[in-house]
Amino acid sequence: MSDPTKRLFILDTNVLMHDPMALFNFEEHDIFISMTVLEELDAGKKGMSEVSRNVRETNRLIDQIISNATFDQIRAGLDLERIHPSREEKSLRLGKLFFETEPMKAELPALLPSHKADNHILQTGLALQNLYPERGITLVTKDINMRIKSSAVGLHSEDYYNDRVLEDADLLYTGWEKLPEHFFEENFSQMKSWQEEDKTFYQIQIPEGVHWYPNQCLVSMNESGFSAIVRKIEHGMATLEYMHDFEQSRHSVWGITARNHEQNMAMNFLMDPEIDFVSLLGAAGTGKTLLALASALEQTLDHNLYNEIIMTRATIPIGDDIGFLPGTEEEKMTPWMGALMDNLEVLTESDGHTSEWEKQSTQELLNKRIKIKSLNFMRGRTFQKKFIILDEAQNLTPKQMKTLITRSGEGTKIVCLGNIGQIDSPYLTETTTGLTYIVDRFKSWEHSAHITLSQGERSRLAEYASDNL
Repeated sequence: MSDPTKRLFILDTNVLMHDPMALFNFEEHDIFISMTVLEELDAGKKGMSEVSRNVRETNRLIDQIISNATFDQIRAGLDLERIHPSREEKSLRLGKLFFETEPMKAELPALLPSHKADNHILQTGLALQNLYPERGITLVTKDINMRIKSSAVGLHSEDYYNDRVLEDADLLYTGWEKLPEHFFEENFSQMKSWQEEDKTFYQIQIPEGVHWYPNQCLVSMNESGFSAIVRKIEHGMATLEYMHDFEQSRHSVWGITARNHEQNMAMNFLMDPEIDFVSLLGAAGTGKTLLALASALEQTLDHNLYNEIIMTRATIPIGDDIGFLPGTEEEKMTPWMGALMDNLEVLTESDGHTSEWEKQSTQELLNKRIKIKSLNFMRGRTFQKKFIILDEAQNLTPKQMKTLITRSGEGTKIVCLGNIGQIDSPYLTETTTGLTYIVDRFKSWEHSAHITLSQGERSRLAEYASDNL
């Protein structure tokens, strides 16, 4: 353990609970796991939550590493390379895994009781620091308080960064960008344009230093009003499609029109059958849920593109049982679906000329075509020709997001709604949530689209409160 060229990382329990593959994410450097961490992993292995599943996976990986190893080999450190999924790559060089095989003592401040698990991990770190002063000893933990205490006792600590999609949430792909003021006028002569049915297309050379993605929206804010969607990128050339205008009342969707250019961009993707996955990110009141529901109703009931609308959301704590209260799965989920129900009421409200019988008939029809499901029972299912709306997606981990999206069968469309500024899960941040992960990973796929909504449209009261409170 005395190789000064390699750092030694002490892993806290929450790192392995968050990501079992953390064992293999420290390149050539060594990893140390204390007995306290193994005890906490043992205590957290039971249950059906995501954390419990990660603990069991961690235990299985550690079991593979130590299998057939003698005590002397464990003391000397076990190679991580031999069980890594990518061990066949010749360039792969991993460090060793060390366990606390003997008591490690170091002086802690008297105010820190030694019987607490966190303080024992700190004590182990300080002991290693005293034993190997030539090595860089670092405690890796996702617990902010643990990092504060570590700094206070003189032990270097860091957050676990490998699960971050981006360095900063402000760098997240928005799905659209403003064009230079005179972009259309300056490039019109070089554009090749044509029409297919009711769609207008343009082909243009991508300007130098500019990087566009498939289904990215390009919006002109000047009088020309040129707004288009990047449909194809090939050999430095981009094929643009003129954007459909859903701000006009004659193009309303289930009685709803877009109130700003951001909502118009979102409607273009929500109503496009060639787009299988749409993510809408924005603060409360930007219209995410209303637009998604209106599009779902229009395409399911009027166009028959989908045979059913499935509405679900992340319940906190995610993965736990939704309760033993009487009622069906749908009835148990109803309290969580208040936002969707409120928007559904807006879309189906009477205009004053509809009879009570017609309203009741409409409600019965909607009840047959709209289903409320729990995420807890999604594993193993396949949804064919469904319009799936996932609300509060910011509370899902990347693994949970993958589980949901891989349930989609032929002809299914998934719409993820969320606000990364409103994360309720204690284990996620703006840069590690599954919503950020999926936006970043899907931005280059031609059958997905993303729009970040920033303009609030709920009411003047809500807008003022959002800006001033």
